[in-house]
Amino acid sequence: MSAIALASASIVLTLLMFRLDAPIAAVFELSVCAGLITVIFVSTISLTKPVTRPELKQQTKNRIKRYWYLPVLVFVTAAFLGFYMVYPELPALVSLPDIDFRDVMWKLRQTDILGQIVIILAGVFGVVVLLKEKMNHDGQ
Repeated sequence: MSAIALASASIVLTLLMFRLDAPIAAVFELSVCAGLITVIFVSTISLTKPVTRPELKQQTKNRIKRYWYLPVLVFVTAAFLGFYMVYPELPALVSLPDIDFRDVMWKLRQTDILGQIVIILAGVFGVVVLLKEKMNHDGQ
């Protein structure tokens, strides 16, 4: 029901974007959020199976044992990014119309890109932790 509600809200947002003369953004909103994301959510929900409470507790214990270092890694990365932002080596960008977009992204906004990479990797690790299952000895 939540996935369908999200798709409905996305359709309403799409209509609003069309009314505000932003047809390209509206098409992307409709195709990606109302279409693709809803299909992914419904597919994922249909592939999940119910887990009993003892199984859930055992899975949680196993995950904590296997992935205890991930919070430490996130903390160290956040500390590094915080230190890097406190002592920036590059000048701040105010308004320079003659600078190329590539120069801004790769030379002046490196911390933002690094932060986005860390967030994407944290998402990947989260998916691996939540969805990975060990294979049995017979290969299943």
